Amino acid sequence: MKFSVVTIFPQIIWANLEFGILGKAIDKEKIEVSTYDPRDYSKSPTKRVDDKPFGGGSGMVMEAGPIIKAVEEAKKKSIDAHVIYLSPQGKLFNQEKAKELADKSNIILISGRYEGVDQRVVDHIVDEEISIGDYVLSGGEIASLILIDSISRQIEGVVGDFQSVEDDSLYDGLLKHPQYTRPEESEYGVVPKILLSGNHESIRSWKIKKSLENTMKKRPDLLEKANLDKEKKKVLGQIKKDEEKT
Repeated sequence: MKFSVVTIFPQIIWANLEFGILGKAIDKEKIEVSTYDPRDYSKSPTKRVDDKPFGGGSGMVMEAGPIIKAVEEAKKKSIDAHVIYLSPQGKLFNQEKAKELADKSNIILISGRYEGVDQRVVDHIVDEEISIGDYVLSGGEIASLILIDSISRQIEGVVGDFQSVEDDSLYDGLLKHPQYTRPEESEYGVVPKILLSGNHESIRSWKIKKSLENTMKKRPDLLEKANLDKEKKKVLGQIKKDEEKT
């Protein structure tokens, strides 16, 4: 999987790729990351890539030309690249989208700044706009890093134990069950006995129930669109019955 990031602050991207799973994935050549600075394609003597918006308004807008040329340069080294503009106007990023994008071989991420980019960038070269949430950031670099991290985790070999990826919260549309580690007992509480029982089937059932309880309590909206199998539907039905009794 190859990621190309178009940004005027490539150092933000590289500073966050030195550590943890992503750093190891780059070392193992499971993923490849490149950056392209629009300032390198600016016609301005000072290499500026922004200007005042036509029609008035506050702030500055990033010019179309330098961004489009940077994307075109990235495309020369990325066959069939899928171009994403990180924008609050895009569709909300989620786990399903991460899994979908993991099937791409080349992704180009445009990290905007200031008041955004000239609309002609979106019209001319962007395949998809994606938002990481209904809030505003100073730039798209952090959003780009979030996509790189989330998508990379879906690629086998990036995370050492791929089972841990499949056990992640939201992988199956639900929140994860509670987790515990040593010591078994402390001044802060005790580990549920069932997790110490060694009965794998009982533990599996407990995890399913707690996952559903967590989701129903904290993110009931997820249950409305989760594709539950027969077992989980049955457990959820029992949970709701128990809730009605209390």
